[in-house]
Amino acid sequence: MESPMAKNDLNPKYTPVVCGGVRTPFLKSGTAFSDYMAYDLARFAISGLIAQTGVDLHNIDRTILGTVIQEPRTSNIAREAALAAGIPDSKPAHTVTLACISANLAISQAADQIRLGEAGVIVAGGTETMSDVPIRVSRRLRKKLLESQKYKSPLEFFKLLKGFKFSDLKPELPAIAEFSTGDTMGKSCDKLAAMFSVSREDQDMFAIASHKRAAAAWKDGVYDSEVIPVPAGRKGEAVERDNGVRADSSPKKLAKLRPAFLKPHGTVTAANASFLTDGAAVSLIASEDKAKELGLTPKARIVDYLFVSQDPKHELLLGPAYALPKILDRNGLKPEDIDVYEFHEAFAGQILANLAALSDENFMKNKVKTKIPPFKMPMDKFNVHGGSLSIGHPFGATGSRLVNTAANRLHRENARYAVVAACAAGGQGHAMLLEKY
Repeated sequence: MESPMAKNDLNPKYTPVVCGGVRTPFLKSGTAFSDYMAYDLARFAISGLIAQTGVDLHNIDRTILGTVIQEPRTSNIAREAALAAGIPDSKPAHTVTLACISANLAISQAADQIRLGEAGVIVAGGTETMSDVPIRVSRRLRKKLLESQKYKSPLEFFKLLKGFKFSDLKPELPAIAEFSTGDTMGKSCDKLAAMFSVSREDQDMFAIASHKRAAAAWKDGVYDSEVIPVPAGRKGEAVERDNGVRADSSPKKLAKLRPAFLKPHGTVTAANASFLTDGAAVSLIASEDKAKELGLTPKARIVDYLFVSQDPKHELLLGPAYALPKILDRNGLKPEDIDVYEFHEAFAGQILANLAALSDENFMKNKVKTKIPPFKMPMDKFNVHGGSLSIGHPFGATGSRLVNTAANRLHRENARYAVVAACAAGGQGHAMLLEKY
């Protein structure tokens, strides 16, 4: 199937380009960003993007942000963050959610708005905090509290005690399991790893490689232009770097960890899974014409994107293996045409299972059903500066981090095409094709 985006590709008025992108440092939850709301992290990121690109606030037509665990007070977090960052109140903003590919959806919608001629410049990305998630009281207690709003006298409040149990005081934390299957994502990864014969040792080695690549990237200054300093702590000192990168990771250290989900024989551990993270990332998406008019510097053209979904019970995390071949196929490209691969690393087992699926003839022929033959991922092109396992994974923000890094890699490596891909809860996935501008 031909890409539906091909129709306007030759018209610069409707061609979406990435003109810049930044993120906050990605920090382990409960550390220096623990006093911030996701809204705060988003406003920091937007302000940093404006400073980086020099775009005039009045030229931003709208803001689209993704988030997963929403704070009720900032339910349309894109609007609140945009206003706080100084974007005029006459500029619309809306929030999207699609699990771990929420920012991918935000950027995809921005590309659509550009192609439709509905906007010329859009801030798109996402934000998340796991340090301050909304915690609900039990359903029974909620009903009683809502009922109590009708009470008119102090005596009526004794009705609250009728049928009340101390167990009703137990708080409800945000669910970490799939609503449809009851499985946690970690348990699903364990099953997926077993399905594709991915060993514990291979998962640990991949995780170690991710940390070492991220550490090297920071040492070499790769992230200096992507990560903005954020004031935090009691004295307001700036946080400038991710704090989850472990340069000293070793097979011996990781081998000591016990399985985190399927005990005692599972292979997913705290070290070969991404950790709970606070952070935000945003990208500036514009039409090619508008970018030139405003003196912005395009980095990459958004050629195409797609979303996929599959069986959430057995293939929850296989989104990239379905999405990548399909986006290549419909754009007439082969795997070897891609020089930059940036995949979301939810778990080492998830990544290795997806790569195994892409090299499996039966999967490619009978599941994906494209013209792309089975192939082995060239690891010298894959997540060369680390990934979610080492950098961190704020659910709503990772998609923008992937796009920003991929666009910068295209220029750093003098490459033509990049593919960003990610899995998401619900058995869904995403891929986006970028071309160096």
